[in-house]
Amino acid sequence: MPDSRRFLHPEAIKRLARLELRARHIVEGFLAGMHRSPYYGQSIEFLQHREYVVGDDLRHVDWKVWARQDRLYVKQYEEDTNLRCTLLVDVSNSMRYGNGPLNKYEYACTIAGSLAYLVLRQQDAVGCWAFDQTIRQRVPGRTKRNHLRSIVDALAVSDPREKTDLSGILAMAAEGLPRRGMVILVSDLLVDPEGTLRGLKLLRQRGHDVLVFHVMDDDELDFPFSGPVRFEGLESVEQLNCNPRALREGYLEVLGQYLETIRRGCATHRIDYALIRTRQPLDAALAVYLSKRWGARHRP
Repeated sequence: MPDSRRFLHPEAIKRLARLELRARHIVEGFLAGMHRSPYYGQSIEFLQHREYVVGDDLRHVDWKVWARQDRLYVKQYEEDTNLRCTLLVDVSNSMRYGNGPLNKYEYACTIAGSLAYLVLRQQDAVGCWAFDQTIRQRVPGRTKRNHLRSIVDALAVSDPREKTDLSGILAMAAEGLPRRGMVILVSDLLVDPEGTLRGLKLLRQRGHDVLVFHVMDDDELDFPFSGPVRFEGLESVEQLNCNPRALREGYLEVLGQYLETIRRGCATHRIDYALIRTRQPLDAALAVYLSKRWGARHRP
C-alpha cells in the first residue's frame, strides 16, 4: 500500500495552489495513513476514546477494546472532547524567506489551515489570529466545517509586510482569549527569546495549553552558503557582504544557544515545542498536534 507521506511533502503540496485544498489534502492523506498504522486506535478514535492513565475511573474503561487490542482505553464523552483552539500565525516580513518549495509564510499558513481542518473535523472550535506588529486578521472560534474558509481567507490576505511584536501579541492573547483552551503559535520566533518566553508563560498562567511550531527554513538551520554572499535584512535595511564560510561556525554556535534557550524555556513552562523545517513533510505537525490533543486532558 502506498505511503501517504509522499503526498504530504512540500514539493507535492506546492502544486496545490489553493490553501483550503492543501489543508484538506494533507489531513485526509495523514488520516488515511493512520488508518493503515498499527497505532490507528491511539490517534483516530480520540472522539470516543482516549488511552487510560493512572487514576482514571475503571468504570469508564472500554473492555471490548481491551479484549481486541490488549490496551486500556476509557470512554470519552462529548462534553469531555469540546476544545477551543486558537491559531496564532506569524505573518511578519521575516516569514517571506524560503529557498525550498514553500517559504516560511506559505509553510506556516499550510500548517495552520491543516490544523484548522483537523480541529473542525474533531467537531471542536477553532479561531485564528494573523499577526505582525499588530493583529492583521482575527477570526473568532467556530465549530462549523465551512468555518475553514474564513480562516483560509484570513491567512491568504496576510502577505508578510511588517516587523513582528511577538511578546505583545502573546500578551494580548493572554488577556483577550476569554476561556481556557489550546493556543497554537506558528512562527519563526526571530525575536528576543526572553520576551517570547514571557508571553508564552503568561498564556500558561491563564490556564491555556500551548503548542509552539517553530518554523525555520533549512538554510537558516544549516547555513549552507559558500562564496561571496550579500545578506539583506527582511525586517531592516541592513546588509552584510561577507564570506559565509568564515561565519558558519560562529553562526551555528549562536543558533544552537538560541534554540536551546527556546526549548528549555518551553519545557520549564510545560509548553509543547516542535522545531519544523520547511522541507519537512507536513504530517509531522499533525502528529505533534494529535499527541498534544491527547495529553492536554491530563495536564494539571
